[in-house]
Amino acid sequence: MNYENLMKKATALSLENDRHIREIAAIDLGSNSFHMIVARIVNGSIQILSRLKQKVQLAKGLDKNGILDQEAITRGVNCLALFGERLQGFKPENVNVVGTYTLRSAVNNDEFLRQAKAVFPYPINIISGETEAHMIYAGVSHTQPESGRKFVIDIGGGSTEMIIGDNFTPIIARSRDMGCVSFAKHFFPKGEITPEAFERARRTALARIADLAECYQALGWQHVLGSSGTIKTVHQVIAANLDPDGVITAGRLDFLIERVLKFERFDELKIAGLNDERADVFVPGLAILSAIFDTFNIVQMRYSDGALREGVMYGLDQNFQVMNIRQRTAEGLAEQFNIDRLQAERVSKSVVQLAQQFHEWQASEFADEMQEIILWAALLHEVGIVINHKNMHRHSAYILANMELPGFDREQQRLLATLVRHQQNAFHSDEIGQFARYTPLDVLSAIRLLRLAILLNKSRQATETAEKISLKTDRTLWQLEFEPAYLTRNPLVRQDLKLEQKNLIEIGLELNVQ
Repeated sequence: MNYENLMKKATALSLENDRHIREIAAIDLGSNSFHMIVARIVNGSIQILSRLKQKVQLAKGLDKNGILDQEAITRGVNCLALFGERLQGFKPENVNVVGTYTLRSAVNNDEFLRQAKAVFPYPINIISGETEAHMIYAGVSHTQPESGRKFVIDIGGGSTEMIIGDNFTPIIARSRDMGCVSFAKHFFPKGEITPEAFERARRTALARIADLAECYQALGWQHVLGSSGTIKTVHQVIAANLDPDGVITAGRLDFLIERVLKFERFDELKIAGLNDERADVFVPGLAILSAIFDTFNIVQMRYSDGALREGVMYGLDQNFQVMNIRQRTAEGLAEQFNIDRLQAERVSKSVVQLAQQFHEWQASEFADEMQEIILWAALLHEVGIVINHKNMHRHSAYILANMELPGFDREQQRLLATLVRHQQNAFHSDEIGQFARYTPLDVLSAIRLLRLAILLNKSRQATETAEKISLKTDRTLWQLEFEPAYLTRNPLVRQDLKLEQKNLIEIGLELNVQ
């Protein structure tokens, strides 16, 4: 890991104090559900205030001639009336509403817009498939931690978007007319599940994306991320039945397909992790996802919380287009909770000094990721001090566990909160809990690194910086060696190290200090 670049990125927290607060709303009028996010921009960071979702299933009301029936229009308009109640007082420039596949396909979409205008005073923008793909990519890029080249896939109610991009910039973005609602209507019209119907749906999906295979595979990617309801549901079902990490692979998809094909009807589907409201679109969505995996030879996919609505939201302010996501998140937290930036930097430098000497990671493939999370924990470990210095570690952990933290996925956010929760005082290893991605010993090692860094800077600016610290480690025994006479000149550090030795002995670990 390049610690020098990481430190520059992490500590480049702007010292400017921007007190301007702007409330915004983003609404996605999808073919299956309508989604609304209400948020505010504070100190350059977005804080989510509320999320509203209603299953509307516009695509069910779209006939073969492209006419949207009145029942579907009424469902959509009623939902917009509900959203409009929440948005009273919002200026039009702070509300962005987009309509997707069904509204752009409906030849009578002007009738929907006319009826909507009577109850919803904000303009509705019906966007093209390519624009939708670009917004989806923005939503994923602004909320997920992965950097580099990404392949983003979104299976909606009426269309599927596939985008490859570098960091925040899409390179190729395509939308195809195939979605979980439209496929359910066409291939499973009576809600009946048969292997033949599933295979017809899958082969249709294969045919609609076959021309993209060569171009996409030539571009290549480092990460595959999936967003929205179908992929979220597959992720949840895998987590509940196969592996808590929820990672989607071809083998796991085959397992799910084999299992769902044992049922005869959508309303009989009872699988752990599958919500009742998704039962009628799960099987057709599975057929589309299986075709995508086969076409592009995907090895594995992770679920992304970010999707079209997040892309719409981040598009409301151009300041979000180029910043590092985690840096932006850290800036917002530092400003909101009035973090002592100098102390955060002192602890961060100590973490880097120690972590550079630690080479005992069990899961080496996550070593860089874990070390970066430790550094962010060092920068943000005092967010809870604004509540009370007493039990500050508990307050900090609660804040980091429960806030929206763009740039950190759920497992990383949980690790961040866990490190901060155990930054001080005695603890038991069984309090840490199990992680899907990280081994117990690696999490414990990360905690020890953070605790030592905080301990070495406990007296804040009164602490003499140790210019040279030697750290040698094995599974349970760690040895710290300081420059000559350092501990003599810093008796409080020596005292805190003795207390840490005692705390560690109680959980079967050792710390030798010289």
